[in-house]
Amino acid sequence: MMLTIVNCSKDSDSEPSIEVQNPLANPENGPAAGNPDGDSPIPAEAGTEDVTNPDTIVGDGTPESCTCDAVVDAVAKGGKITFDCGPDPITIIMDKPAKVVNNANEEVIIDGGGRVTLSGNGTTRILYMNTCDPDQVWTTDHCQNQEYPRLTVQNITFADGNSIRETEYDGGGAIWVRGGRFKAVNCRFFNNICASTGPDVGGGAIRVFSQYNNLPVYIVNSTFGGQDGYGNSGSNGGAISSIGVSWTIINSLFSHNKAIGNGGNPAESGSPGGGSGGAIYNDGNTMTLTLLGSSITQNEVNAYGSSLFFVSNDHSGNIKIDHSTITNNIGGSWYPVYPSISMHSDTPIEVTNSVIE
Repeated sequence: MMLTIVNCSKDSDSEPSIEVQNPLANPENGPAAGNPDGDSPIPAEAGTEDVTNPDTIVGDGTPESCTCDAVVDAVAKGGKITFDCGPDPITIIMDKPAKVVNNANEEVIIDGGGRVTLSGNGTTRILYMNTCDPDQVWTTDHCQNQEYPRLTVQNITFADGNSIRETEYDGGGAIWVRGGRFKAVNCRFFNNICASTGPDVGGGAIRVFSQYNNLPVYIVNSTFGGQDGYGNSGSNGGAISSIGVSWTIINSLFSHNKAIGNGGNPAESGSPGGGSGGAIYNDGNTMTLTLLGSSITQNEVNAYGSSLFFVSNDHSGNIKIDHSTITNNIGGSWYPVYPSISMHSDTPIEVTNSVIE
């Protein structure tokens, strides 16, 4: 099969986008989604959503019909979104992020069928949801804690996202989320980047804030990086980053991601700050990190936590690791209990059936 690359339509006066014809973005190539050794059970609410009867089908059976404008329009409408782009795998080049409209639909489910890559082409973030952004419509007087929208991405690849130009809503090279609920199932994240320095910016692939009732973000059977040349990077949290958010990560793989800032948080004098959490960066107060059936290996930092950075400011958070492997992560310091994990020494951490070295 061949790979089809489709550019987003642009105004004639606009500069043309640069095509990133990168084999890493081909759904037939690159590391598969998920940890091949992961076999932890998946709760029903963490599994894939049913898209048997989609609300929107992007495309009419031809690759030319699967443009990023079509993706942007579909996400704005919400509901169940699938793709019909022809028989071959396809990479859709985005020149702007698809944005969730908060009052359009309670559910936004984007299912690539294992054949679709959304690429930021090295120039733009790919997907954005923010219940507290008035431009996307305020729907409650408690936008920081509302149940909807619920955003699910599944069976899809996000590649070459870039949020470096973002200022107000920084971080999250591929996906930025605040409010409602978010989960990613059977997804791959390759070569996404966010700002390279700063103490409070991060998430080369994903940045999340304020989930409803402090319920967890689910990351299930997904790959961030996967091998050399595929990794994501940002100032903190080479793969994922959050403040005050809980995560449950199941049967997933994090490798070759990098936290490339330096100076830590708060930034050391004379430094720009950042460089913590090679794979995962969790900051805030009461929050949990649950890692099940997952592998975190060969991630890198300049400051702290070459695999995980987990700092509960009020010392109320906790970590659970089961049937997971955390090995061969590179750099950093401040590992009071386990190698490559930076956390307060009094943070409760439960480790079972796992290797951390």
